[in-house]
Order: sequence, then C-alpha cells, then structure tokens
Amino acid sequence: MPALLIPLALALAALVGSVQAGAVVSLPPKTADEILAMIARTEVRALSGTVVQTAELGLPEVPTAGPGIVPGATSALELLTGSHTARVYLDGPFKARLQILDRMAERDFVVNGGDAWFYNSADNSVTHLSVPVPSKAERRGSGPSETARPDIPTPEAMAGHFLSAIDSSTKVTVGDASTVAGRSAYRLSLVPRSDGTLVDSVSIDVDSETGLPLGVEVRAKGQPEPAYSLAYTDVNFSTPDAALFTFTPPAGATVTEKPVPMKPLPPTMEDPAIPAPDAPVPAPNEPAPTEPAPSPDALVPTPGAATPPMLPHPSPSVTGEGWDTVIGLPAGTAPAELTSNPLLAQALQPVSGGRALTTSLVSVLILDDGRVFAGLVPLDRLESAATAP
Repeated sequence: MPALLIPLALALAALVGSVQAGAVVSLPPKTADEILAMIARTEVRALSGTVVQTAELGLPEVPTAGPGIVPGATSALELLTGSHTARVYLDGPFKARLQILDRMAERDFVVNGGDAWFYNSADNSVTHLSVPVPSKAERRGSGPSETARPDIPTPEAMAGHFLSAIDSSTKVTVGDASTVAGRSAYRLSLVPRSDGTLVDSVSIDVDSETGLPLGVEVRAKGQPEPAYSLAYTDVNFSTPDAALFTFTPPAGATVTEKPVPMKPLPPTMEDPAIPAPDAPVPAPNEPAPTEPAPSPDALVPTPGAATPPMLPHPSPSVTGEGWDTVIGLPAGTAPAELTSNPLLAQALQPVSGGRALTTSLVSVLILDDGRVFAGLVPLDRLESAATAP
C-alpha cells in the first residue's frame, strides 16, 4: 500500500462511518462494565460484511483526477471526506481483505500471513509488502492480542482504540439499544470530561449476541451531525472462502515492491490524536487488550549505514493527557507524503512557523523545521505544545 495510505488513512480512521441504526429495541439491561466485558470476551474470529464510512470533518472534497493529480496519491485524503463503502473479509489474526468500492475504481488491500498487497484499478498498480508475522511463542505470550485482527479500519479496530484509552477523563454510560446491520446492539457512550478537546462524544454499538462492535460514531462539539462514523450495514460470521485472501497481480499491472516497514508503534503513538492515558482501564475481570511486544529486530533499515545497520524509530513526544493529549513527531519522522503532498497542501492554512490542517475533530500542525504535532484539540493547543520547552 502506498506509504501514506497505511499510516495516515488507518491512523485517522482510528481517530474517530454513519452508524446504520434502526429503531430502538428491547434488550436485557446491562451496565457499562458488563458491556465492556462482552467486548473483551468476544469470540468472533471470522466474518464478512459491508461497512460504510462517512466523514464530515469540514474538509473540501479531494479531486481524484485532473492535471497534476498522481494516481493513488489522493487515496488517504479522499477517505477523510464524503461517504465510502467497502467489503471486509476476516479470517483469524493474519488474513484480511478490504475492498473499497468507488464509482470509478476499486481498491483492494489483502493481507495473508506475511504478504500484504494493495491494488488500485484506476491505474492498474500493485504494491507488495512483506510484513513480519509474530512467532507462535510471541503469540502465546501476547494474551488477548493473539486474536487481534489485521489492522484494517473496521468498527472493531476503531472501537478498540477508543476503549483502550478510557480513564478518569472519560464518562462511560449506556444509551438506548438499537439495531445495526439487522442485529440488536447495546450502545456505549464515551463523553470527555475535558473542555479542551474537539470531541463531544463517541458512541459504540455492540452486538448483543457476540459482543463484537458493529458501529462507531464520533460527534464534534458544535456540529449537529456525526463528524465521523463507521458501521456495518450487513455482517455474516461464517468463515470466508480462503480464495479471497489469495492475490495475483492482474495482467499488465505495475508491481512495486516495498521494503519491510518498521514495527508499528503502540496505538497511542501511531495514532497521534488518540488520547493516550498512562493506564487504560480493562473490563471487569478481563485483561486490557494489548499490542504484541515489539521484537528486538523490529528496527528500521538504514541504507548505507555502518554498524549497527538498523536504527530504532525516534520516540514521539507526548504533551497533556486523556482527550487533551498532543503527540509530537520529531523532524524527519513523518511520512514525506504527509509533508510534501500537493493535494494536502491545498487543505493546509499558513500559520506562524509552518502550516496547519484544522477539522471539526482533529488538528495537525506541520512546522517548517519538520516537526509535526497532532491531537483531538484546537490548533492553539498544538502551537502551545510546539513551543513548550
């Protein structure tokens, strides 16, 4: 997948589609802790379904064709505007397929063990990455993360980012039950206790039978409609056909081999605007979901370097806590496509010392010295973090 699409589209999707909820239904009452425990104990390992993502962040529509438009360069930004539909197929922790269905083209992201493929029919291009797969010993030692999904934007993955960040800065309540994708669901509501965040509330619809999150809806302060939502419109819990996870580049396709990417940072680090409390609160009697511990060899290759040939990724800075958290990336660590993409430049506004992207939910500050700051906070909060000693 293009360098920008994975880190930016997935990260920003995790920050915050419209939840397809039906009429209120009657379910046995449950407390917030009981619903959190249902999510922690879900045994869904395979599924197929259709998800709809809707973004109303106040960003302009991104052009996908025309003079100066590079095929594939708009993908991540385009996913942050308007409505998009995708088919999702999952089978265990290491098989996934995401088919983004647009009016003029189709994009496929396929993960099968140590191979990841991204195909864009608009220009018949294929990107192939060889990705590290945890050993059996690592999976045995990783607890609940052994059954984690490949990191694609599903309601379950999105809900997990928010739920892992619950702390004293969040009020958790239970809303009215409803139907999502034809299934009855409990609704959890997360409300920040902070006045410094752009987020008004996050709602998570949880399947009453399996405990799987079926939809996530994020509302911004002062905005009547949801700013961002992602939800299933249909879902089937049977195992998908194994052939769906086998990808062969189409005839005539241009195939690009990408080097093995660095080991992802923990969720609170790779998703700059996700609140990052020091101690996430697990569901009662359940261990909190965790990411696999980075292996010793999960380092970034440095072409032409002497010894050692591998260097670790510089650590981001963290300012504030909870919903007010600001993540800062050191100069040179942000993807080049983030700082130099001409399409992104159209959405940036000039500010003192750099440029900024402001939306109803998230702000990003890109400084002239290469540093990047982001958070679910107003721009002035980022500027204060950037000038802090």
